[in-house]
Amino acid sequence: MTLQIRRVVTGHDTKGKAVVAIDEMAQNVVLGRTGAHYAVIWSTASLPADNTEPGDGGLREIGTAVPNGSVFRVVKFNPGVVPRMHRTASIDYAVVIDGEIDLELDDSQTVRLTAGDVLVQRATIHNWVNRGTAPCTMAFVLVAAAPVAVGGRTLHEVG
Repeated sequence: MTLQIRRVVTGHDTKGKAVVAIDEMAQNVVLGRTGAHYAVIWSTASLPADNTEPGDGGLREIGTAVPNGSVFRVVKFNPGVVPRMHRTASIDYAVVIDGEIDLELDDSQTVRLTAGDVLVQRATIHNWVNRGTAPCTMAFVLVAAAPVAVGGRTLHEVG
């Protein structure tokens, strides 16, 4: 089952009046790994964000995160999604919209998240596992962060 998400983006007309610049079903849905579809709703290239920047921030070419900006993406994890341990070089805010999913950390610790739960992910290695029978949809906001240093070494983005 693929992701269907409506995105509404506001902006300004030439006179400075607020307008709806985009109102559509997201067209940029991508299969990130078997069992997981995502759409970048918006991204910024800098912090603080430049709200006058032209173009569609949902179409910016990005990896896991924007090194000096932010990313807002929605992900649908289907049951049996292929595992992928990774680290984001950012601080991530996540909200479970529907379904349930397990967050696995690299020390094998697992936390079950269900609809309405929120998570603050602080550059730790992690994996998302849907062991249920229904898809899980999550919204993520990734914000650039300084590299994490632990035990005298800097931890970088993985996966």
